[in-house]
Amino acid sequence: MGDIRRRGAVVLGVTGLVAPLTLALGAAPAQAASCTTQAGPYQKQVEKFLGRPVDGRQSTADCKAVQAFQNKHGITPNIGYAGPVTWGVMDLMNKQKAVGNKPNKAGACPTNKGRIACVNLTLQLSWIQDGSRLVYGPVPVRTGRDGYETRTGLKKIYWRHINHVSTIYNVPMPYSQFFDGGQAFHSVGLSMWNPPGSHGCVNMTSTTAKKYWSLLKNGDDVFVYGRKPGT
Repeated sequence: MGDIRRRGAVVLGVTGLVAPLTLALGAAPAQAASCTTQAGPYQKQVEKFLGRPVDGRQSTADCKAVQAFQNKHGITPNIGYAGPVTWGVMDLMNKQKAVGNKPNKAGACPTNKGRIACVNLTLQLSWIQDGSRLVYGPVPVRTGRDGYETRTGLKKIYWRHINHVSTIYNVPMPYSQFFDGGQAFHSVGLSMWNPPGSHGCVNMTSTTAKKYWSLLKNGDDVFVYGRKPGT
């Protein structure tokens, strides 16, 4: 999400740090809800992901473990049910982890542009590369939900505003770097796996947004490709 109220340009120094994918992000815990005794359609898969005994039956301990995961990532309803939304988040995490340090293995993000920020909507991952050299990431991101999809294609960062506030949604967008109309990289205080997604921006943790701010500048390329699950 985002909008444009004024333009400015800030150029910061570029570093060459590489950060691993971190799957330990979380939002503030949701208010406690009752635990369901019903096994969900993805009970075994969810049990395996959480390191629980894989028997396909819902126990009190199973429910509490699933509920804790749902609370951490803002998944509702948070009643410990192993349904499609909860399993979809876990399945995405597994796929993200499997990428390792080769996010552009298939060569989808251009390697002939120099420094470029890549966004894989399908895997909800972003990274910065310079040619074929990985500079930072990959890191999980949160892109546009159904109806507010993050637009695909080759773009350029054209405006940066470190303390931006959206006049459309009246929410802060720290470390905003706009690359397509009102769509920008910026930090949020949510889990990167919080469904259903943003209003079009590429949401990041504060740590990632600050690093992107330090590594990118106006005129740098951004390439967005793929399709977010559920859009």
